[in-house]
Amino acid sequence: MTRWFYASILLTLATAGGTWYVAHFRYDELPDRVPTHWGIRGEADGWADKEDAWQAFLFVPCLMIGFQALTLVLPWLSPGKFDLDRFRRTYHYVMFLATGLFAYIHLGTLLASLRPDFDVSKMVLGGICLFFALMGNVMGKVRRNFYVGVKTPWTLASETVWNRTHRVAGWLWVGAGVAGCALIGAGVPFYWSFGLIMVAAFVPVFYSLWLYKRLERQGRLEPPAAPNQEVSVG
Repeated sequence: MTRWFYASILLTLATAGGTWYVAHFRYDELPDRVPTHWGIRGEADGWADKEDAWQAFLFVPCLMIGFQALTLVLPWLSPGKFDLDRFRRTYHYVMFLATGLFAYIHLGTLLASLRPDFDVSKMVLGGICLFFALMGNVMGKVRRNFYVGVKTPWTLASETVWNRTHRVAGWLWVGAGVAGCALIGAGVPFYWSFGLIMVAAFVPVFYSLWLYKRLERQGRLEPPAAPNQEVSVG
């Protein structure tokens, strides 16, 4: 195991502890109807009675516990030539980032429950932008697999397409994430940041198709890689 996996465990425990703290020591501060879900514009559209709020609060900590179990199981499930052990440290880091995003969104939920005027949508969108920026920074280290990265039929079929697509994705995700955070901080309407993230998420998908077909026409697609073959992304 790497330090990132243990950090994910600690973050999961901290999230569960924070939930327990709010449910037991800040219970009297909760409104009679506690918001549990928000629309894209930040307006609450899901509610729970105060007496049942703890059940809604427990959802994310339980999800995070299941996510840690999944982190352990996925390497065992992977076929030989898609072995996650080839980039285990990066894999654990990516799973840590996802765990951190869960915890961050849950923190926004707890704060919005205690402070009805809290702008949870701005906080969550900022967290998603930061998540994309941090993910983009390690995309070039992600090796071909079924669980992490830009997984399309064309990236999975070709090591070259996988590597080049992830380089493009890395630049796009870092740029869109940083720009999105800056726009949110400047008070620009949310849909600009959201639009940047959506473009950054989908462009690599279409790029992988274009690149695969281009290499196919040129007869430059490599034969399938041998199991556990290391391929440099230099």
